[in-house]
Amino acid sequence: MLDDMMGRAVSPVFVGRGAELDMLSDAFDQARKQAAAVILLGGEAGVGKTRLVSRFADQAARNGAHVLAGGCVELSAEGLAYAPFTAALRQLVRERGAAEVAALLPEGSQRELARLLPEFGEPGGNLDTESARARLFELILTLLERLAERRPVVLIVEDIHWADRSSRDLIAFLSRNLRGAPVLMVLTYRSDELHRTHPLRPVLAELGRVEGVARIDLPRFTQSEVAAQMAGILGVTPEFAKVGRVFERSEGIPLFVEALIDCDECSFPESLLDLISASVERLPEETQHVLRIAAAGGIRVGHALLAAVSGLSDDDLENALRPAIAANVVQVADSHVYAFRHALIREAVHDDLLPGEHMRLHARYALEIDRDRELVPPGRAAIEIAHHWHSARDDLWALISAWEAAEKAARAFAYTEQIDLLERVLMLWDKVPDAAERIGVDHVTVFERASESAYVCGESDRGKKFVQGALAELDEETEPERVATLLVRRANIKVQKHTSGFIEDLRRAERLVARPTEARASVLIHLGRVLMLCDQVAEGTAVTEEALQIARDLGDECLEADLLLNLALGRSISGDLETTRTTNDRALAIGRRLDSARITLRAIGNNVDTLNNLGRSEEAVQLAIEGEKLAKRYGRYRHQGVFIANNRAEALEALGRWDEALDVTARALTMDPTRQNRWHLLRVRADIAIARGEEDVAREILVEVGAFVPRPEDGTQEWTANARLLIGWHLLRGEPRKAVEVAELALSTPRWSGKAMLGWRLLTAVRVACDQAASVAPELTATVRDLTDALASDMVTAGPVGDAFRQVYQGRFDEAAAGWKQLGRPHTQAKALVYAAAAAAAGGDRDGAAVRLREAKPLAETLGAVPLLTQIDAMARRVGAALDETPEQGHAREISLTPRELEVLRLVAQGRTNRDIAGELFISAKTVSVHVSNILPKLGVSTRGEAAAAAHRLALLT
Repeated sequence: MLDDMMGRAVSPVFVGRGAELDMLSDAFDQARKQAAAVILLGGEAGVGKTRLVSRFADQAARNGAHVLAGGCVELSAEGLAYAPFTAALRQLVRERGAAEVAALLPEGSQRELARLLPEFGEPGGNLDTESARARLFELILTLLERLAERRPVVLIVEDIHWADRSSRDLIAFLSRNLRGAPVLMVLTYRSDELHRTHPLRPVLAELGRVEGVARIDLPRFTQSEVAAQMAGILGVTPEFAKVGRVFERSEGIPLFVEALIDCDECSFPESLLDLISASVERLPEETQHVLRIAAAGGIRVGHALLAAVSGLSDDDLENALRPAIAANVVQVADSHVYAFRHALIREAVHDDLLPGEHMRLHARYALEIDRDRELVPPGRAAIEIAHHWHSARDDLWALISAWEAAEKAARAFAYTEQIDLLERVLMLWDKVPDAAERIGVDHVTVFERASESAYVCGESDRGKKFVQGALAELDEETEPERVATLLVRRANIKVQKHTSGFIEDLRRAERLVARPTEARASVLIHLGRVLMLCDQVAEGTAVTEEALQIARDLGDECLEADLLLNLALGRSISGDLETTRTTNDRALAIGRRLDSARITLRAIGNNVDTLNNLGRSEEAVQLAIEGEKLAKRYGRYRHQGVFIANNRAEALEALGRWDEALDVTARALTMDPTRQNRWHLLRVRADIAIARGEEDVAREILVEVGAFVPRPEDGTQEWTANARLLIGWHLLRGEPRKAVEVAELALSTPRWSGKAMLGWRLLTAVRVACDQAASVAPELTATVRDLTDALASDMVTAGPVGDAFRQVYQGRFDEAAAGWKQLGRPHTQAKALVYAAAAAAAGGDRDGAAVRLREAKPLAETLGAVPLLTQIDAMARRVGAALDETPEQGHAREISLTPRELEVLRLVAQGRTNRDIAGELFISAKTVSVHVSNILPKLGVSTRGEAAAAAHRLALLT
């Protein structure tokens, strides 16, 4: 097995495979209910089948299963007879002894097992006959059934692609006949070993028709899962670039990730090289020669292209490749394409090329593809030609083809690939004397294109380097507009990186373009937006309106849409949310009409935020999901898609769907987002951490986002959010005086945001801090209250969300609680109820306090809001309120499911698995599992079937 051939570090963290683990668990649940099940678990060598099965086996054992395991052995084409069953039987004898095992069998039949283990004595009867084999099969079936009478049995048989004929037949026999016993069989095999004539293929086809047999195909890791695996091995978060390199080279196969993790870009592990080269070196020399030619063409090479490059006839080429296909080194794919079974095989063969051979072959590929571009799939010719000329070390044609391929990449939204190609052009520029004439642009243009693409895909450091290179070659006196454009791009990159100096760059750019031209409008659009984000809304709006008039005079709809989005931002900060939404919609319509990915995604992201601020958070979540899908399609997920994901997480946090919010933020953070987007995501995580009492988690986040030591370059929205989180963290730690000190600093500095959602939320937090600190810091508290009152008098509410926050600030807690309930925001509702209970208790209304606490407690329990629960219980003791439920209240709690829980329950009632539900609702299987775990106790049941029955009985699904 591959695992035995390579020494390497193994991740202590179980990565991914949650859906597959759930499927195995569901199959085990089926088996426990007296309905035997079989799982066929397929996957490539090294993809992690054994790791998954081991984790499941441990889990099943903890849940009371008797786990037996055995594996097939690769000794020959046919393998070793009954090897997996012999291993399982040997394990059983070790656990219980031969006598106890024999006692489970029909009297006198233990000698039949002597064929497998000598512990059972001498074999009896004529074991070479077919009837003897049938008896052996029956005996093993009986043994499993008897074992399962005591407790459920899980039988794991690994590597059945190496299984001998007898083992295959026994597997098929047991699968057909283990019908009523609580037994689960898990059979693993290498899917990449199953060539057309492999003897396991008909067995799998037969088993696929048997009731109770299910198939799981284990995929390769995604890039985020490779990142998690690397983090588990290294003990630290790996660099995003290294993750990309390891992911690309390993193609997501965990075994190869382990082998590659300590390698730099140039090295190649000798053990891995030996591993994958062996199958090639056994082939005839003429086959190896063709494989070397094919390797120069890539992992997949069409028959026609390979024939053209090799100069072989169709018959000669096919005859040369036939041994490689038989050995499963090369596979025949659709459309007459030859594909190396794994990229690392191709790489090993390619590395064997001699230098001259290497250059000649790649030049030959470039010439043949350029001669007939239909030799490669549509859209691939330019990049193929660029790759081959570069590999052939032909500077002139490498430069020309790289420029052409970069243009093609840009049209396909392949921005990272475009940057790499443009860097190649820059690298080759001085080697080609007439480079500008050859590609039709000057050196600065290449820098400009590269900086633009780097900014779009979030490559901030590379983008800044390109901008600096271009500015170094330009004179602002002779080319002011060009310089202004680059200054704007540098300012945007600084904003992206969250570094200072961006306003200075924009104001300098604005001075360079004084006339009302497109260039001036393009500068003003950025200046206006930045001013608004810095809470200089009046100036930002004026600048934007000037630019909007220029855009309309020019008839530039794209520019007009961008400016409309800026105006919407100003309206949002000013509190006019309905106008914000309609203005965003106007921009969105333009973006879709122009098929502008950037405008479309920006408008969608802004409307997600607007809908959430309007209290329409469920709509916000759905719109965000649509936006994220678009971002992936457009190749803009890492930048704009992550921004939309953050807005979705904020809406989920508001709705109390915290586990989903955490899932969204965790996935988005694996994309190595821009620093600003990362901090936005972390703030959502901090809100939930504070609400759940995770003090250390919150502190780590607050350190990273700069809450303890504010940065001068922080925008007003970041400053405001950080101040509110820091106040909450100090209150969580029982430090109300420090919380009020933070509030005083935040409100005394003219940097906090007056945006209703942010401003009123901050003032609400300040009010709570003042209430708690009044007895320990009365003078400071009075000062801060005066500050908040002065600020609150000038603030607008901007819709139901702002209004509910304002009601909390004003002490109208019951009205606020009703508002939060209407908006479907359980955490803020529960907090308002607790504030109302405290006010009632202070006024002597103990019964009123108790009523409010009883309503708040189940909300807090569902959320896992431990600090709030502690506060509720403490207040209940002070007022002498019993929070135990009456039968009527218990029934009410039974049906107090959140909207998301009702969606999950509806699908559970339809018999859907966690994986099915995850796919339907665009959440992870782990999140589904959390929802199901919350639903069961609410309904007072213990199984999914009982939950479905209760849902129908209580009419929850009507």
